[in-house]
Amino acid sequence: MTSSDVQQRAARIKLLLMDCDGVLTDGRIWIFENGEEQKGFHTRDGLGIDLWHRAGLKSGIISGRTSSAVETRARALGMSFVKQGCEDKQEAFADTLAQAEVTNEEVAFIGDDLNDIPLMMQSGLGIAVADAASETREHAQYVTKTVGGQGAVREVIELILKSQGRWDELVRRYVDTARGVN
Repeated sequence: MTSSDVQQRAARIKLLLMDCDGVLTDGRIWIFENGEEQKGFHTRDGLGIDLWHRAGLKSGIISGRTSSAVETRARALGMSFVKQGCEDKQEAFADTLAQAEVTNEEVAFIGDDLNDIPLMMQSGLGIAVADAASETREHAQYVTKTVGGQGAVREVIELILKSQGRWDELVRRYVDTARGVN
């Protein structure tokens, strides 16, 4: 797919959905003796999601696993849709699109492994992180330069917002603040 095709698809996106492990995180899970899990999230992804929401767009997570850390992070980022423990990710995807009142063409999905391929293929823009499974990368319309958990979500958000002509306006806020401009 050409860069122009990706930009055309990105210009239509209203909802950004993603897997968590391997996308928002590097895929590693620390399990403590008491059975609790811990995951690490990159701050650049967090600021990117904040910018996404400032642009008036919605986001969410569809994950096969269940984790309180994911729930906490998603809530802190203001994500509208968090579906965890999904045995059938396609059903969760369809439910989310219906709740968000968007079409498949208006959704981007970021994945990293085989169980994400169906959601990527149903999306207007199917994205794989750089270190995704090779089959997942093969079915993506866009593959990030950044690996999962290291700012790949931010890269996708920049791509989409730039394609929609919104990025510069959102960044200008930070520059104006530095200059003391309201």
